[in-house]
Amino acid sequence: MQQHITIDRIEGGIAVVELPDMTTVDVPLALFPGAKEGDNYIISKTDTTDRRDKIQNKFDRLKGADKQ
Repeated sequence: MQQHITIDRIEGGIAVVELPDMTTVDVPLALFPGAKEGDNYIISKTDTTDRRDKIQNKFDRLKGADKQ
C-alpha cells in the first residue's frame, strides 16, 4: 500500500503535509531532509515492514552473539 503526500508548506521546523484526502498534518521537518514546499513523497507500508524486519533480524543476531 502506497500513499502520496505533498509538503504543503514549511513553518519553522514543521512540515505541513497534505494527505491524499486533502487533510493536513504537522510533521517534524527533520523527517524530510532538504524538503521544499511542493515536494512530493511516496510512503509505502511495505518499506516500513521491510525495515522493521531487517532491524529485528540484526537485533536477534546481536542477542545471539551475546550468548556465545
